[in-house]
Amino acid sequence: MTEALARLVLNDGTIFRGRAVGARGTCSGEAVFNTGMTGYQEVLTDPSYRGQIITMTYPEIGNYGINVHDMESTQAHAAGFVMRRCCRRPSNFRANESLPDFLARQGVIGIEEVDTRAITKRLRVSGAMPAVLSSEDRSDEELIAMAKAVPDMSGQDLATGVSTSDSYAWDEAVDPTRFGGLPHWTPLANDDDAQRPHVVVIDLGVKRNILRLLRSCGLRLSVVNGATSAADILALAPDGVFISNGPGDPAAVTVAIATLRDLLPQGLPMFGICLGHQLLALALGATSYKLAFGHHGVNHPIKNLQTGRIEISSLNHGFAIAIDSLPAEVEMTHVNLNDQTCAGFSHTRLPVFGIQYHPEACPGPSDSIYLFQRFTDAIAARRAAAS
Repeated sequence: MTEALARLVLNDGTIFRGRAVGARGTCSGEAVFNTGMTGYQEVLTDPSYRGQIITMTYPEIGNYGINVHDMESTQAHAAGFVMRRCCRRPSNFRANESLPDFLARQGVIGIEEVDTRAITKRLRVSGAMPAVLSSEDRSDEELIAMAKAVPDMSGQDLATGVSTSDSYAWDEAVDPTRFGGLPHWTPLANDDDAQRPHVVVIDLGVKRNILRLLRSCGLRLSVVNGATSAADILALAPDGVFISNGPGDPAAVTVAIATLRDLLPQGLPMFGICLGHQLLALALGATSYKLAFGHHGVNHPIKNLQTGRIEISSLNHGFAIAIDSLPAEVEMTHVNLNDQTCAGFSHTRLPVFGIQYHPEACPGPSDSIYLFQRFTDAIAARRAAAS
């Protein structure tokens, strides 16, 4: 049987040839690279990667397989997957299937036996760019033309397409052994769920581990669609509002920005991660811009400007908030040490803050889990003041 070949074609005309893995066909998206050594399952199922063709820089991917517990959503969201070598026979007691089988079942087109270092270097120099990944019998010229026609990520509202269609309650907590016993916080203990602090989660592509960690803090969670109005959110009588991660250009998610702008005067504790961080900043009057190649990985250094400590972080974003656009009542609290971009902010008067990276990890380190405690403390303080 002849092995299927595949090609990754960038919109600058560069072609990388390799062997097809997973689903067959042709896909398009923004070509990016991820520097994580592990965590490929969480990356594939993170809704924030919608519309992206991901090159993994680590040379072997798939060696521990796929399992039912490490899904960050119900399905894979990546447009395509690029690897130096894909392991077809995983060796791990938790594995339920191989990575190639998972890619095929999820309809994700993959390619292996390509020079991922060369791809990464090109993207590092030229920036993330539109691309096409194909295992079909098409000419190089046709694929190059297709790649040139792929729209840029700027201006695309992809979050709407990954948000939940129906509201739901979330009651699964995190396995405490996964983070060494969760030493960074003391969860609010309350056996009566109705009496727990109530947080409305605005879902723009939320990862499951964010929900698990919020629940582990002793919070009652209601997850709502990203287009839910401020009036409908307030009708749920929340003690706090969380704004999730998600894909695409934050400036294009205009409905959610308007909702947050209406919620801010209520004085509710509000916490945004990644896209949520960007949307909160935009609602406060800041502006966003597209990064040249974005940040995708689990090993990026972040400096906490309030404590001086360095946190190793998990990141996935292609846009950032312009530091000089932060309004007078908003201060930057965290900075990315790789390029000095804004990695976090806090309002000086309101209990509102955002973080550009992923403190919930999965994949990645747990250095920044304390931020969930910060949100919980803000909710507890507001409830105490109101009693």
